[in-house]
Amino acid sequence: MRTGKGRRSALKFAVAVSMVGVVVGSGVVGVPAPASAADTVRGLQWYLDALQIPRAHEITKGRGVTVAVIDSGVDATHPALAGQLAGRPGAAPPESPQGWVDRDKEEGHGTSMAGLIVGRGGDRNRQLGIAPEAKVLPIALSGSEGNGYDGEVARDIRWATDAGADVISLSIGFEQPASIRIVEAVQYALGKNVVLVAATGAGGRTVNSPANTPGVIAVNATTRSGDLARASVAGPEVVLAAPGDDIIAPVPTAVQDNGYAVASGTSQATAIMAGVVALVRSRYPDLDAANVINRLIRTARDVGVPGRDPEFGFGVVDALAALQRPVPAVDGNPLLAAGAQPGGATTSPKGAQTERPAVAIKVKNKTGVIVAGVLCLAVVIGAVVLAVVVARRRRRRTAPLVGPEPGRALVGGPGFPPPGYGHPAVPPPGYGPPGGTPPPRSDAAQHPHPHQPRPQPVPPFPPPAALPGQPGGSGQSGTSPPQGLGGPHQR
Repeated sequence: MRTGKGRRSALKFAVAVSMVGVVVGSGVVGVPAPASAADTVRGLQWYLDALQIPRAHEITKGRGVTVAVIDSGVDATHPALAGQLAGRPGAAPPESPQGWVDRDKEEGHGTSMAGLIVGRGGDRNRQLGIAPEAKVLPIALSGSEGNGYDGEVARDIRWATDAGADVISLSIGFEQPASIRIVEAVQYALGKNVVLVAATGAGGRTVNSPANTPGVIAVNATTRSGDLARASVAGPEVVLAAPGDDIIAPVPTAVQDNGYAVASGTSQATAIMAGVVALVRSRYPDLDAANVINRLIRTARDVGVPGRDPEFGFGVVDALAALQRPVPAVDGNPLLAAGAQPGGATTSPKGAQTERPAVAIKVKNKTGVIVAGVLCLAVVIGAVVLAVVVARRRRRRTAPLVGPEPGRALVGGPGFPPPGYGHPAVPPPGYGPPGGTPPPRSDAAQHPHPHQPRPQPVPPFPPPAALPGQPGGSGQSGTSPPQGLGGPHQR
């Protein structure tokens, strides 16, 4: 179900590191210091500096925002996540396991995603999340390793919306067009003012569902150098990109004794993006989901082909710019407007434009302007006449075609970019834009596949300490929270 691909770089991380200090309960266990600051958890969080997160945290750390993580569940005993989970341990959608236990015994995928978003930090050997004062609402899929099917994901999106989520993070994917159930669930969440973020896939040929659903922020991954990561997927549905290469994150001690592992993929990029969305929602609590999305795409750093492209979308997310830069308000979700382009709102702006050109040019010689205009008009007329003559000659030679040209795509509906990107302009077959006629229902249980191999270990940090009153420190797996302790946290 997960999207993303681990990359072997054992030599890169096989540094000679001694055990570092760790706080256990109220006492400090003294152990040798690491070889260098770069060998700590914080030293491996290169993406924090790339996104200027320390400066962003001077503005907000995400307080008051709830991010639902639909994945394999979360290890609630991990020190990086102590006190960072929302809701009650037993609260879960119908027929779903509780989310406070990570069902993925091979990768601890859900724990990693939660840690990237809300890791509490506190020292250099504890994960610092993008939005450490936000909360994660963990939702576990029913498969034995955190897998599920599209109907279950759709149900979980609705449940998370009703449970009070402000953001829904989906580092999961199906290699198929979005089903009617996914489309309707996304529409339901958007209608309730929720921002949805989803991974594009793991190097496949098309953007996965639910990322390919109009209105969802589909996220690709970038490397340290800013290039597109190998695990990313190109497609017209791509909205933004975020760091996703060699990302360190918490895992249960059953996966790695020291509680951390490094992996790569659009899964990691999606969790990081969800954290940035949480920062924006916290900084601008009065903004609706449409304007949060608009702020993110208008402030993104345009890379690759100028304008929106099928690899980086509108560009790489710029957390600091999204928190600070003036952005005109819009009346609707820009991802649901045909031909959305970066640098300008695609729906009617409210109020005055706050971003003006740096230089204004005035023309004094009005006569010259008139002459130049007449000459330009003459050139245009001449070009039109020439085009008509050529067209008539061609008609005499060839019969007209009936229907569309072979291999030529028709223009898609709202939520997808117009032709001209160098890729098909239509959405994947099987569904139309929001508000249109959904595709036929498919009741077959489609189990998404795990794209991401087992994460690689990192330098031998000490095992995470257990929470007070719980076993599980010193590399031992903690006990699971009690089952069935209450219903959903209502908005």
